[in-house]
Amino acid sequence: MTKEARNSNQGIKIVVLDGFTLNPGDLSWDEMKSLGTCQVHERTAPGEIVGRATAAEIVLTNKVSLTREHFALLPELKYIGVLATGTNIVDLVAARERGIVVTNVPAYGTASVAQTTVALLLELTQHAGHHSETVRAGRWSRNPDWCYWDFPLVELEGLTMGIIGLGRIGNAVAQLAAAFGMRVIAAQRPPSPAPSSSPGVARVALEAVFRQSDVVSLHCPLAPETKHLVNDERLSWMKPSAFLLNTSRGLLVNEHALAEALNSGRLAGAGLDVLSVEPPVETNPLLTAKNCIITPHLAWATRAARARLMATAVANVRGFLSGKPQNVVT
Repeated sequence: MTKEARNSNQGIKIVVLDGFTLNPGDLSWDEMKSLGTCQVHERTAPGEIVGRATAAEIVLTNKVSLTREHFALLPELKYIGVLATGTNIVDLVAARERGIVVTNVPAYGTASVAQTTVALLLELTQHAGHHSETVRAGRWSRNPDWCYWDFPLVELEGLTMGIIGLGRIGNAVAQLAAAFGMRVIAAQRPPSPAPSSSPGVARVALEAVFRQSDVVSLHCPLAPETKHLVNDERLSWMKPSAFLLNTSRGLLVNEHALAEALNSGRLAGAGLDVLSVEPPVETNPLLTAKNCIITPHLAWATRAARARLMATAVANVRGFLSGKPQNVVT
């Protein structure tokens, strides 16, 4: 950015509503701050949104929802930068009506989310964390045999990985599964039976994914047609020895149906990085379900992924200020 452009933007007010998860201290906001007068809040409660964003032309949000009612009270608002890929936290219809540009950050976490997906699968099949804890507790030292294991140990080679949502992350997971020697299939988008663009991945009907797979991994976006995609009927199609993985969106899964399938032994296990409500309520049935591994929505959060997110968020704002917005969703 030229010195003249930098000086012309100093009157621009930028407000980051919830910057802590993106940058808990190991990254820098300096590039963003060079684009205007930037206020970074670690967290913002719903009742604090309007007060903090008053007179701001640019607002950045990760999980703080922005609605039509907020827009009516923020007449200076021209741009919303979502510090994530999903944009369901913003009323896009109302933003479009008011001429507010909304951008997101696509693709920054592909490798990290795929890595977490496989980590969950390996924990389900090898239970490394569990057995490490038993060793630390002294059980191996007291064991009469030279080894032990508490769960059936599952080899992945030759098993079938079924992917629902063969986008960037789904493709990355497919490649990792193939590296383990797994057969990979993916749900085709109806009504088109077009062949997969991913070498070695067979496109099949959604029901076939559930019925044939030893592992079903969810990587599709949340939409009205995908809410509770995994329900009691589709869980009944799965093999009792199969595993379900979800590193996409919690509401893709009917949590009560999944808990029942796990507790009754109709499903061998589940690995989840997302839940329908986050943080979860204590009564969420999956918190006490059998063979259910849950991590706190951390798949996106490697430092490398967050650094890419930060860099793209800065580039998005810079593009908007120069009249060449990028990654625009509305």
